[in-house]
Amino acid sequence: MARVVVVGSVNVDLVVSAGRLPRAGETVAGGTFARHGGGKGANQAVAAARAGAEVTMVGAVGDDELGSEALAELAAEGIDTSHVARLDGVPTGVAVIVVDAAGENQIAVASGANAELDAAAVEAALAAVLAHDSGEGLPGPDAGTPRGVVLLGNEVPQAAVAAGLRAARAAGWLVVLNPAPARPARADLAGVVLTPNADEARELAG
Repeated sequence: MARVVVVGSVNVDLVVSAGRLPRAGETVAGGTFARHGGGKGANQAVAAARAGAEVTMVGAVGDDELGSEALAELAAEGIDTSHVARLDGVPTGVAVIVVDAAGENQIAVASGANAELDAAAVEAALAAVLAHDSGEGLPGPDAGTPRGVVLLGNEVPQAAVAAGLRAARAAGWLVVLNPAPARPARADLAGVVLTPNADEARELAG
């Protein structure tokens, strides 16, 4: 079975579907509300799990009800959440989304615990996960085939992304980076698979 480790964001999405998007200062009534799991990292983890991979999520949520809900939804998808930190006194990341009848949207994100994920936590998590998956019968860093895939995303701090990149390379795992939101190009992206959209590609290219 394919092995995937995701280092990234975990959010709860609060979605209002309305007939049209509000203008600045305007209230649009008559919408419907739904709450979903979100965050690009968590979404990647769910997609990989549904595709049949064995998935571990590395990230952070708060010690609030939304954090418990987010972890429960990931666990229900068969994702290992034992390396998602619960941070005391920090809210879980939230995205507030308004969607109109044509599918256009407005999104405001409060990163919460995602912004507190530090390099030390990522290093410790990947040391445990990647060491666990380096048993006999698996190809090593020099065998030409990666042991698995580490997916990274820019919705967590740059130091956490760099720590994930270093650990994955050292263990011989393929690294895939979703450079969203866009940041200036890094100097250590050789051999990394990038998945930018057009705006992010322009940012990476300078």
